[in-house]
Formats: sequence, structure tokens, C-alpha cells
Amino acid sequence: QVQLVESGGGLVQAGGSLRVSCAASGLTFSSYAMGWFRQAPGKEREFVAAISRGGASTYYADSVKGRFTISRDNAKNTVYLQMNSLKAEDAAVYYCAASRYYSGSYSRRDYDYWGQGTQVTVSS
Repeated sequence: QVQLVESGGGLVQAGGSLRVSCAASGLTFSSYAMGWFRQAPGKEREFVAAISRGGASTYYADSVKGRFTISRDNAKNTVYLQMNSLKAEDAAVYYCAASRYYSGSYSRRDYDYWGQGTQVTVSS
């Protein structure tokens, strides 16, 4: 079955950096666009970044543009989110998601598979 497993979350000071990863299995990874979403306590899950199947196109929420970078390695079936200049408001559980038909979608409904999430905590 399809599995998306996030890793790399943790505690980081404000202004610091962190890279989270998502390893995919059970699907043809290069056939799926990938996305990262996040959910803070008491808030809805929100779009963070997305990347096309081949990695040529990337998309970002305005709140992270210029600070976060999404990338993928299709040979390793893995998508990454490099987070720099972290702020307290970036603290959340980060989820990766796979979409068979939609590249760069901001909508949760367009994603077919989800990981379990990895916690990112930012101390001020």
C-alpha cells in the first residue's frame, strides 16, 4: 500500500533552519506531484509548498516564500522541505501529500495520499 513517511521535525530556535523529508513507497513516485501542508493547534491544515512531478515547477504560500524551498529526488522517492529563517508562527505539524492529477494545487482535496506528519517546534 501507499506510504508517505515524514521525518526531520524537531525543536529549533527562531531564525534557525530545519529540513523535513518525506519518503514515499507503494506508488510510482515520479507520477505524482507532491505537496507540503501544515497544521497548528486549533487551526486548519494549510498549504505550504508544492512541486511538480519532475521538479521543474514549485509553488509556495506567501507566508513562506523566500524562506522555504521544496525539492524532490525521484531516484530516492523523497520530497524535501528546507525551512530557513524560521518564525514562531511556523510551528506546526508538517504533512506531505501526493497528488496524481494536480500539480501545484493549494487544495487538500486534490491530494490522494497523506503522511502522518512530523512536528516542528520553534522557540522564541
